[in-house]
Amino acid sequence: MTSASFHPVAGPARRTVVAAAGAAGLTAVLAACGGSDEDASSDTGGASSGSPSAEAGGGEDAGAGAALAATADIPEGGGMVFADQKVVVTQPSAGEFKAFSATCTHQGCAVKSVSDGVINCPCHNSNFSITDGSVQSGPAPKPLPAVQITVSGDSIQLAG
Repeated sequence: MTSASFHPVAGPARRTVVAAAGAAGLTAVLAACGGSDEDASSDTGGASSGSPSAEAGGGEDAGAGAALAATADIPEGGGMVFADQKVVVTQPSAGEFKAFSATCTHQGCAVKSVSDGVINCPCHNSNFSITDGSVQSGPAPKPLPAVQITVSGDSIQLAG
């Protein structure tokens, strides 16, 4: 008389299941920390992201010498974020234009807007001065680095 031997069907090991669940959780956390670039620019005045001068900088290949905006597009006491060029241009006082990196010094998120005299990072609520890029609030450890621009007539360009 022969008896059928019992061989259990192998499924995924417990470690495999736990590792997969951990990887999925990590992926969700990292995705939540990333910013979206659907808002190309923001301001406190009347310029819109669809204005011809805001788009004059071109695409991601735009570099030194690329026209960013007309001076009239940057509101006094405010600014505008140029996501493709990774720069934010501000006008702290009439006729004074400054530019800073649009990458937050906390965790590298892109700053998204300028309002009430500060540059805002939405990831962890860091705020930077429109005058010198210094940290005004939030967890950012350092000011936004300055970016060189030139103002020629009514045109603002990245310096080269």
